[in-house]
Amino acid sequence: MAFACTLPATSTVQQDDAQLRITRWDFEPGAVTGWHSHGWPYYVVMLTDAVQEVHDGAQVHRFTRKAGDAYVRDPGVEHDVRNGGDAPMAFIEIEVKTLSPALAALAK
Repeated sequence: MAFACTLPATSTVQQDDAQLRITRWDFEPGAVTGWHSHGWPYYVVMLTDAVQEVHDGAQVHRFTRKAGDAYVRDPGVEHDVRNGGDAPMAFIEIEVKTLSPALAALAK
């Protein structure tokens, strides 16, 4: 189950190649991503202070984030994200499709 989507967030893909997809997400108060999951692990870096709400299908988790905060999530987790605050919210999402040759060498 997702949030009621009356105001969609705006996504702007900044890079999309064989290794990464980097997307900037901008949310007006109350805006949502819509129900989705990711096929790759991903990192999020907050650009603004925000109250971020994440619906996991069973419950809503509320996080107070600060600009510069970062977190990582595994692929396959279905969720919806909403700006639960009264100011615009923005973050960068970096999906890792494959390790770069340099990082793959370190993993060996």
